[in-house]
Amino acid sequence: MKTLLKGGSVVSGSGVKRADVLVDGEKILRVGRGLTDAADTVTDVSGCLLFPGFIDAHTHFDLDVAGTTTADDFYTGSRAALRGGTTTVIDFACPNKGETLHHGLELWHQKADGRTFCDYGFHMTIDDWNEGIRAELPDMFAQGVSSFKMYMTYPAMMIGDRDMYWALKELRRLGGICGVHCENAGVIDGMIAERKNSGRLGPGSHPVTRPPYLEAEAVSRLLRIAQAADCPVVIVHLTNHEALKEVEHARRRGQIVYVETCPQYLLLDESVYFSDDYSSAARYVCAPPLREKAEQEYLWKALRRGDIQTVSTDHCSFTLAQKDMGREDFTKIPGGLPGVETRGELLYSYGVAKRKLNAAQMCRVLCENPARLYGLYPRKGLLRRGSDADIVVYDPRASHVIRADDCVANVDYNPYEGFVTAGGIRQVWLRGHLAVENGTVLDQAPQGKYMARGKNSL
Repeated sequence: MKTLLKGGSVVSGSGVKRADVLVDGEKILRVGRGLTDAADTVTDVSGCLLFPGFIDAHTHFDLDVAGTTTADDFYTGSRAALRGGTTTVIDFACPNKGETLHHGLELWHQKADGRTFCDYGFHMTIDDWNEGIRAELPDMFAQGVSSFKMYMTYPAMMIGDRDMYWALKELRRLGGICGVHCENAGVIDGMIAERKNSGRLGPGSHPVTRPPYLEAEAVSRLLRIAQAADCPVVIVHLTNHEALKEVEHARRRGQIVYVETCPQYLLLDESVYFSDDYSSAARYVCAPPLREKAEQEYLWKALRRGDIQTVSTDHCSFTLAQKDMGREDFTKIPGGLPGVETRGELLYSYGVAKRKLNAAQMCRVLCENPARLYGLYPRKGLLRRGSDADIVVYDPRASHVIRADDCVANVDYNPYEGFVTAGGIRQVWLRGHLAVENGTVLDQAPQGKYMARGKNSL
C-alpha cells in the first residue's frame, strides 16, 4: 500500500522545504515537490509541517521505585507517547544490585514486548560493577543495547567513582555511550538530615537539599572521571548554567560531551514547591528539582547554540495518591513527572512559535540527534528514502489548551495544565500506518517493534 502526504513542508535538521512524502508500506519511498506517483491513499497536509517521528530517549515505564511502581507501564506510557508524536522511546532496563544485566534485559522485554504502541529500545543501567558485569557487556551490544546509564546519587543505584571509571573504560573499549545522573549524593544526604532534624519535612525542602551547585559539582567530577577514562559521556536532564559551564570547560579540553535537558526545566520553576497546598507542591517533585526561573533562558540559549543536543522527558509518572506517600516526609515523595505526551507541542509552542528555536533546531533535538546518538540513524530521525515512515503532521493552526482530562497517560494531573499551545499534532504515522488522528489514538492493539540499535553516530 502506498500513501502520499501532499502539500506540506518537510522539516529536517538543516531546514524546512515544501515537499510531498510518498510512503510504501513501512518505508519512505520518495520525498519531493509536486509528486504525482500513483498512491492508494492521498492525504492533504497543506499548511502543515511534517516532522520525523519524535524520539524520547529517557523514559521510565513500569519501574519499581520509592516503594511503589510508576503509574504508566509500557502499555499506557507508550500510548501517551504516540499520541504526543513520539514514535520511538528508549527506556531504562534496571537490574537491581546483585542481579545480572541479562536478567534486567529479559525483565524489561517481558514488560514491553507485545504491550508497546510505539517502537522502543532499552538503555541498560549499570548499578553494580564486577567481572561478571564486565563479561556481559559484549552480549548487550549483540542484543541491540548500545547505551548505558549510571547514577551519582541514590544508594541503591550508584556505584562510586572507582567503579564508574572502570565501567567507562570498558564502554570506551566496546564503543558504547553512557548517560549519567549527576548530583552529589553525600552532601545531599547531609542537607536532608539537617532539614529533617529541624522538622522541615514539606515539599519545599526538596529543592533546598538538591541545589544546582551540587549538580554542577557532580557534572565536573564525572567529566574528570570521563577524561581519565577517555570516554564520551551524556549528561542527562541537565538543569542549570553552572552545570553547563562545566560541560563547556570539558569541551575546551577536547572531551566529547553530550547534553540532554527536559521540558520541565525549560518551562517550570521551583516556585511550585512552596505552595501551601501539599498536593500542589508534591506533584512537581523530581530529581534534579526544578530550578529558578532565570535558568530557563540559559537552557533555551544553549539549545539554540547547539550546546544541548537532545530534549527528552524523563517521563516517570505517579498519581496524586502516590505522591501523597511523602506527606509526612518529603524524601518519601516518589520523584518524577509525566511528560511524554506533551513534549512535542510544548517545544514547538514555547520554542519555535516564540522564536527561541527554529523548526530545524527542534527537529535536531527531538529527532535527528537522538537517532544519531543512540544508534537509530538513518532508520529513524529523518524523512528520506529508505527511512521508517514515522511522521508527525503538525498543524500550526490547531491551538488548544493542555488539560489532564484530555490526556491518555495513566495519571490524574498534568504539570502543564492550562498551557496554551501554538498549533497541535494532527496526525502521527508509525512505520507508514496512521496511528493517531486529531488527538485520538486509532490503534486498539500495540503495534510497537523492538529496535536493536547500533553505535553512536552523532
